[in-house]
Amino acid sequence: MRDIHLTFAAADGHPLAGTRYEPLAPPTAAVLINGATGVPRRYYAAYARFLARQGFAVLTYDYRGIGNSRFHAARPGQLTMRNWGELDAAAALDHLQLRFPHLPLLAVGHSVGGQLFGLMPNNGKLAGGIGIAAQCGYWRLWPRALQPRMVALWYLLIPALVALRGELPRGLMGEALPAGVARQWARWCRHPDFIVDERGHPLRRHFDGWRAPLRLYAIGDDALYAPEAAVARLASYFRGTTPELHTLQPRDLGIAAIGHFGFFREAMPRQLWQQTADCLRAWAVPAARRAA
Repeated sequence: MRDIHLTFAAADGHPLAGTRYEPLAPPTAAVLINGATGVPRRYYAAYARFLARQGFAVLTYDYRGIGNSRFHAARPGQLTMRNWGELDAAAALDHLQLRFPHLPLLAVGHSVGGQLFGLMPNNGKLAGGIGIAAQCGYWRLWPRALQPRMVALWYLLIPALVALRGELPRGLMGEALPAGVARQWARWCRHPDFIVDERGHPLRRHFDGWRAPLRLYAIGDDALYAPEAAVARLASYFRGTTPELHTLQPRDLGIAAIGHFGFFREAMPRQLWQQTADCLRAWAVPAARRAA
């Protein structure tokens, strides 16, 4: 297996840092991993290497303003979550297609990474996608006991910190977030339709255009970041397909906790990773036959 560190251009030319994980034998499919908010691509290395050992070529990357992509200059207006999907994730998928033009393309998205599936204008290239704790962020979807905390976060804490510091400081939501990303994220989470444009109109064009199989996993002990109701609401945005909804319970795996970030930790039981690899492979086989 080879780890290849690289830089590629987003759709507007912004440089993005990435890593490709390639098996030594010819890969059977190519998998894009969209990370969570404020989580650098290195967090997904163990899972990416697992998939590579299963015969997949895998690309991880850092969104603009995050990880190693943070060190490339950008105008403030370019640093938004919307651009993460429409420009960065789309370009990452194009990079995989250029590198592996004859392979089926698949995607795994963690948290916001699954939301971005519906912002990618080229998501029609995908033969399937898996969302891990990918959710609609509207605060009223959280358990009633947690709603005051969500209101404080989206209406008070994030706007105030961004105004004072010029960014969302490191630690609150992983790495430091650029001001434009944090402000847009908070605005989306205050809105009932969540992913909306500047006038509050839902951004659904590419959600509606998704036709491939889609599996979304909720995590049973993840009420703070992605409760099951929020995962189900995101599923409803993909009207061109019928998403599969699965809930992972730690007790079913014989472990104490998974939480929002546990799925991708190296200590996670391999049967869970294998389940996703088998799902991706099942989608890739018919896609490869259609292309032959």
